[in-house]
Amino acid sequence: MSIKKRISRDDAFQPRMDFDLVIRNATLVTCSETFPADIGVRAGKIAAIAQGLAGDQVVDANGCYVLPGAVDPHVHLEMPTAETTSSDTWATGTRAAACGGTTTVIDFVEPESDENLLKAYEKRRTQAENQAQIDFGLHMTLTNAKPQTLAHVPEVVAAGMPSFKMYTTYEGLKLDDKAYLKCCQAIRDAKGMALAHCENDAVVGAATAETVKRGITGPEGHPLARPAIAEVESITRILKLSRFARIPIYIVHISTVRGAEALKKARRNGLSAYGETCPQYLLLTDEKYSRPNFEAAKFVCSPPLRKSRDNFALWKALARGDLQTVGTDHCPFNFKGQKEIGRDDFTKIPGGLPGIQSRLALLYSFGVRKGHLSLNRWVEACCTAPAKIFGLYPQKGALIPGADADFVLFDPHKEIPIRQDWLSENVDYTPYEGIKLQGMPVKTYLRGQLVAEHGEYVGEGIAGQFIKREMHG
Repeated sequence: MSIKKRISRDDAFQPRMDFDLVIRNATLVTCSETFPADIGVRAGKIAAIAQGLAGDQVVDANGCYVLPGAVDPHVHLEMPTAETTSSDTWATGTRAAACGGTTTVIDFVEPESDENLLKAYEKRRTQAENQAQIDFGLHMTLTNAKPQTLAHVPEVVAAGMPSFKMYTTYEGLKLDDKAYLKCCQAIRDAKGMALAHCENDAVVGAATAETVKRGITGPEGHPLARPAIAEVESITRILKLSRFARIPIYIVHISTVRGAEALKKARRNGLSAYGETCPQYLLLTDEKYSRPNFEAAKFVCSPPLRKSRDNFALWKALARGDLQTVGTDHCPFNFKGQKEIGRDDFTKIPGGLPGIQSRLALLYSFGVRKGHLSLNRWVEACCTAPAKIFGLYPQKGALIPGADADFVLFDPHKEIPIRQDWLSENVDYTPYEGIKLQGMPVKTYLRGQLVAEHGEYVGEGIAGQFIKREMHG
């Protein structure tokens, strides 16, 4: 029975218990329903959803939607590269996430060459726990298929990290098909899930060499060096290899219409496969690479921004459920001092865009308000589906008794243009500068505690927790 029907049937008999916190006059939005109700919180958990609840602290939702705290399944905080480190720390990045309505992020462990996976995990978890302001999980990255590496996969799963990322490109990270299959077999046997960054390394290498040969060394060369076919071929191949390995697969940051179509076909043929896109691939195009004065470097990310037809097709795929989630791939580098590393060579520009704070509002403003997404599909893509896919549900991503009291009061009438100077992200630009939002998170609660209000972080002294995950089904 749905929550809405259960309330209408049982509300007359609902005991008016006292709670630590009550959210009153709310319009609850879940992945399947939209209905009026109060939320009662006790000891950091949702204890009741009903009408007329009383509590020690009562907050009037006052016309706002109330939705589960958003889950961002793909962020890179304090991520080291060859020459620098992403500019958001665990502290600044998770504060920005909270201001944007996100209460849980999943980041990555990236072991050094031949480093013990569990030791790498312990270092990364300690780094996060000392700073994180919201809850977090971790994906493990596999960069080789050596027996001594794969022997630790079951221990990684037991430690609460059942998802393993693999790359098909980047020196030092990429796996060939043989190594990919070996890793998948180890993950499958440990009851884990594979994640894949899909770009054909040979195509990228050849296209990069050809671009440089033509004398194109500025950021306008970036999309030429990583053409759409590199993603499409890699997604298609990884899906087929994953079918052979009999393993669930999650494709990160899908940017092309043909990549989304390949995923749709694989799912219809019975593969347990999931796809993620990101706000930048829904809203921005490769026209950004034509900006003068090195400004185009601000938009260098991999895969690159694509065409408007890809934007349109990805919205359609997301609306239909052919793509399941929206992550941010938040990987911020300052324009000054970091992106500038590649001023004379686009291949040295640190790749990545900031976006951890704006995702929920962007998807409402340009998804729901523009008619691409229903309210419920918006919540599903940003909150519930990531929690379900990655083993966080029903602790996260749900408005049900027993779930963590993570929720967002979202004002659908608040309008404001995005500006870098009011974002909490620790980076000197935003790719969404000047874009007008029509709807904003106004309060974010983590386990029943207010952590952000009207774009400001207010949760000082509230520590994020590492959430152990277990795959279901």
